[in-house]
Amino acid sequence: MSMITKTIACLVFIITGFQLVEAETLKVVTTCGMVTDIVQEVVGEKCDVVGLMGSGVDPHLYKPTRDDVVKMVDADVIFYSGLMLEGRMADTFARMSRKGKKVYAVTELIDESYLMEPEEFEGHWDPHVWNDVSAWKQATQLVGQAMGEVDPDNKAFYAANVERYVKQLEALDAYVKKTIATIPKEKRYLITAHDAFGYFSRAYNIEVKSVQGISTSSAAGVDDINRLVDFIVEKKIRAIFVENITSDKGLRAVVEGCKAKGHSVVIGGELFSDAMGAPGTYEGTYIGMVDHNATLIAKALGGNAPARGLNGKLTFEDQ
Repeated sequence: MSMITKTIACLVFIITGFQLVEAETLKVVTTCGMVTDIVQEVVGEKCDVVGLMGSGVDPHLYKPTRDDVVKMVDADVIFYSGLMLEGRMADTFARMSRKGKKVYAVTELIDESYLMEPEEFEGHWDPHVWNDVSAWKQATQLVGQAMGEVDPDNKAFYAANVERYVKQLEALDAYVKKTIATIPKEKRYLITAHDAFGYFSRAYNIEVKSVQGISTSSAAGVDDINRLVDFIVEKKIRAIFVENITSDKGLRAVVEGCKAKGHSVVIGGELFSDAMGAPGTYEGTYIGMVDHNATLIAKALGGNAPARGLNGKLTFEDQ
């Protein structure tokens, strides 16, 4: 083989090898949309992110498919929310971890002072932490820390993305506080389909009542509906809210019950509770989801909010 031929062969090998290394992008699998979105914000173009749960999917009831398991086996990293939100996936996460897979619950480093333990969940935390933006900020920081450990060569990149995104979350948190505070105190009651807004209630100073319990697997009884009707009539609440992952049957019964007692209450709109909006939309991001909820609640209950929310991107019809 001539010197020129050897040189060309060597260059081809080097270039091919470089292309192979460059093509090795980390594969990250996530569960619900709220986790998928913060992970994507942190990893940017450095990783391929695949979310298992689409828009409107209830994480409480979700069972992993064979295809989901294959995706997790092929992944370099797995992120899930934790606190038993994805209860039917717990065994799968444990198996992946035993196989040496990097598996992280994004809520695992959230300070316990932020967590809530409702009576019906005795011994367990309420998993709906994302409804307190200041707590979900800590989940974002966990993602950055975890990715820095998995991919130390890009640690600075992940840290910079966390810093950028945290500033956006702080602006969102301030907006929700300011917006909910515009609702007159005597009207500041949030009535929803299931009890997903406990953290929202505490963080933003609005009392919350619901037809169902914390998990959508629980069912509302006649007594639950009657108690809620009495509360709404007593407080003269003007609007209640359906959710994007649950049936509105219980709330429709509440509306009829209030009507029978001479009080008119309307459906104030649809909130994103355990799942975000459609992919590719502003409401299909975590920030858009929270912006939508806060803006809709304030407007329906007599408060003041910009027509299109914090960033002027909301698409719901004016209430």
